[in-house]
Amino acid sequence: AGWRTAFWIPGIVSIATGIAYAAFIWRGNRAEARNNASTKKPAPISRDSQRQTTNLPRLFAILFYSTAVGGLVFQATTFALPKIFDERLPDLAGTATLVGWYAFLVFTAAAFAQLVVGYLVDRHSLRTVFAAVAAVQVVFFAVMQNLTGVSALLVSLGFMLVVFGQIPINDVLVGRISRPEWRSRVYALRYIVSFSVSASTLPLIGWIHLTWGFSTLFIVLAAAAATTLTAVLLLPRGSAVSGQPETAPAE
Repeated sequence: AGWRTAFWIPGIVSIATGIAYAAFIWRGNRAEARNNASTKKPAPISRDSQRQTTNLPRLFAILFYSTAVGGLVFQATTFALPKIFDERLPDLAGTATLVGWYAFLVFTAAAFAQLVVGYLVDRHSLRTVFAAVAAVQVVFFAVMQNLTGVSALLVSLGFMLVVFGQIPINDVLVGRISRPEWRSRVYALRYIVSFSVSASTLPLIGWIHLTWGFSTLFIVLAAAAATTLTAVLLLPRGSAVSGQPETAPAE
């Protein structure tokens, strides 16, 4: 159908989705305004609030650092994966169409990792889940250096699972450590950091691949994931990252 259809068909779908979402939100806001009571009960006072306020600089430093490194890792892997398959799956992906199909299958399977990680974060300490995801990234990137064929395909699926799995963790952390009135601003700043790093990643991985190849790129990614793991281990063990707030009894 021509390369232009790859732009205008998704564009039409995106615009239609945006219009439908705007209408949905507008109707929802009207219904909420009709149903909500005029007064709200004050939120219970948390014993952990003072500790959380004291830890905020460290929490936000870790949040934005992991966001920056996570953006680099995500962009590097998603952008480079088709080229990786082209170079390392010569017997399995001999054409551009097959490369595209393998990338599609890996990305589709990896996307479901976000549901699994979301389930785990709801039931376990965010710090523990985050550390496990970062540690598995280190392992898979280190193992991937010189793999080819089916082994490369399976390991690629493994590291994409944990790369996609990290996406909801930072968002959950924002929700737990930021006040409601500032939450949208923190999300905005987080995505500014993420997209800025993602943009700078493209020339970086192109230069690394041209100069040293993908083996060096995976060493860099393993080192980046290792620094994320170190940062995550510095997270406090309080309720802000455990998801189990401790509420003071009512007066």
